[in-house]
Amino acid sequence: MSLLSHLRRSTSSQAIIRPSSMRLPSILLGILLLSTPAVSVSAAAQNDYGLPDLGSASGGISNNDEYRIGRAWLRQFRAHVREWGDPITLDWIGGLVRQLAPWSELDDRNFIITLVASSQLNAFAVPGGVVGVNTGLFAFAPDRDAFASVLAHELGHLSQHHFARNMERQAETRLPTLAGFLAGMVIAAGGGGSAGIAAMAGTQAAAISDQLAYSRRFEQEADRVGIEAMSRAGFDPKAMPRMFRAMQRMASLQGNDAPEFLLTHPVTEARIGDSQARADKLKTATPNPLATLSYSLVRARALLALNLRQPEQGLITLRGDSPDPDAIAYYQALALAENNETDKSLAALDRLHDKHPDLTLISASAVEVARDARRYDEATQRAKRLLRLQPDYLPTRLALAEVALQQDPAAARQQLEDILREHSSDPAAWSLASEASGRSGHKAEAFLYRAEFDQLEGRMDRAFAQLKLADEAARKDGDFSMANRISARREDFKGYRNAIDEF
Repeated sequence: MSLLSHLRRSTSSQAIIRPSSMRLPSILLGILLLSTPAVSVSAAAQNDYGLPDLGSASGGISNNDEYRIGRAWLRQFRAHVREWGDPITLDWIGGLVRQLAPWSELDDRNFIITLVASSQLNAFAVPGGVVGVNTGLFAFAPDRDAFASVLAHELGHLSQHHFARNMERQAETRLPTLAGFLAGMVIAAGGGGSAGIAAMAGTQAAAISDQLAYSRRFEQEADRVGIEAMSRAGFDPKAMPRMFRAMQRMASLQGNDAPEFLLTHPVTEARIGDSQARADKLKTATPNPLATLSYSLVRARALLALNLRQPEQGLITLRGDSPDPDAIAYYQALALAENNETDKSLAALDRLHDKHPDLTLISASAVEVARDARRYDEATQRAKRLLRLQPDYLPTRLALAEVALQQDPAAARQQLEDILREHSSDPAAWSLASEASGRSGHKAEAFLYRAEFDQLEGRMDRAFAQLKLADEAARKDGDFSMANRISARREDFKGYRNAIDEF
């Protein structure tokens, strides 16, 4: 599966969303939501941060409500946007989030990362542990710490339950308001900007000016918590004010056409000055060359995916920030693979691996190149060699299962069963598992797994249709254990659909 083929659309009947339409209306006011358990900030920590007193960090919305509505939102979101389901990039972002999370006072580390195929600068978080990043953020952030500063800010919002604390002031309309905002986000992301604004305005019309002021205070709090987390997690806290200055320049140049992230997270001189003063007081970690290069390689993947029609343009962007020469070599190796020059691509990747044997993503990239070229035996050998050293590396486990699907569907089915026990929220794994089950003669299971894929992608009508086919196949085979399993999932799916209908 090439870089391009990792693009995932939730339904073929919908037009592909172009990058210019991936904008969320400014009325969102920088709202970021949390699904993790409430975490209060101790008095000592507040003194350390110098944070404004904005009320309880727990808010009035229960964690179950946040989780339920947030996961419904994710299904709706996936049904309306174009995702870039690149396993290597998703794994790298997940590792970065997990590195920052403990220092952001987040106890729940069970995140779902979604990567949106859009050139717009944006990142977001919603209930249910969902953290989203546009591929455009890679184009804008020149280094790992700059990229991390955006996620640290998001996690700062999350750890403080900013949305829930806003809802404390509207006790009688907490859940309707939450659902209204999230529905507006889905509509806007799907290209219906004015409709999205109307949906959200309808839920908050009486309190817009108050929300604006409150949101500014939340932005300050999220900045300060994020900067502290960056320092403690080993990043350069000065990267945040540096990123703010770059965003301010972009906003001044683009005006009303600035990325939505800048409209919902306005950058002012006061905000830059406050973050700079805070960062100056914190410890700056010694740069880790391997981690720095790792970001440059992942950034190269994203830039190539954004510029597949004009790969030279992506290379110009990458070179403009003076990266490690090996990042340039990696970009060129991937571009060779996209041009079907497999031998040259693998040779270049092998040279990089010999130079940086601890960078797993280089070896993983070679596995994918061999797989995409249908060199299945070579891909299998490379994958098994990598997994002996890092057995839990999901991108290569998925690649190996995809190769096995072409040669031994029963083996692929077993591999994917193992993956799904640990990654049950991964749509790609369910899709592969459905195909593996079908090819290995497990018809009812194949329909069930396709239903699981469809419900995660927000296609509930298709999911119920697949469950019906699964039930018919199970009863025809006399497999009543499977039939009972399908019946249980049908009830679960009804709950998912009801949550979506609340929008």
